[in-house]
Amino acid sequence: MQDVLYVEEFQKAAALFQPLRLELLKRMAKPCTCTALADDLGETPQKVYYHVKVLEEAGIVKKVNERRVRGIVEGIYQARARSYWLSPDLVGRIGGRLRAQDQMSLGFILTLAEELQADVGRLAQAQKEGQSLPSLGLSAQIQLRNADERAAFAQELKDMFQALAHKYGSQEHGSRKKNPGQTFRVVLACYPKPMAHERSHHE
Repeated sequence: MQDVLYVEEFQKAAALFQPLRLELLKRMAKPCTCTALADDLGETPQKVYYHVKVLEEAGIVKKVNERRVRGIVEGIYQARARSYWLSPDLVGRIGGRLRAQDQMSLGFILTLAEELQADVGRLAQAQKEGQSLPSLGLSAQIQLRNADERAAFAQELKDMFQALAHKYGSQEHGSRKKNPGQTFRVVLACYPKPMAHERSHHE
């Protein structure tokens, strides 16, 4: 079983958007039969079988084995992944992607967040069992007292970011031309932290 299945196709997403199928998927972390699932949920085996086949055809679960019970062959199914991420592109956006000059807007940060989710989701999906990928995540909270302090911090952060990007991304050095190495993406975002009442209002 893989860690993450990144859902980019509408067919797969549509198969997930049904309460009973979501409940079935949770219970298929371990291999089980439609009969056992039906007993657990108080549903008929026929109904459970239909929904399991929809999930199987969408590539969300798979048949891992089968057994013969009283002359009938019964399939044993299991979820393909431990967790599922939905691509933001499934919904899409109204309007085009924001340009670099819009980088002070929350919309631009949302675009970066979508790209980050897509990249990490595809990496996680391709990651082999037990494999470690060279990655780094950092997070911090700061306090800025006024507009002048915010502007000074933003400029200092930009200068530092650009200096690092130039140092490790420049192709001017001969060694990097001969051996450019593996490409990494660095994403940096800064935004006001929502207040507790703002978060609870939307939950």
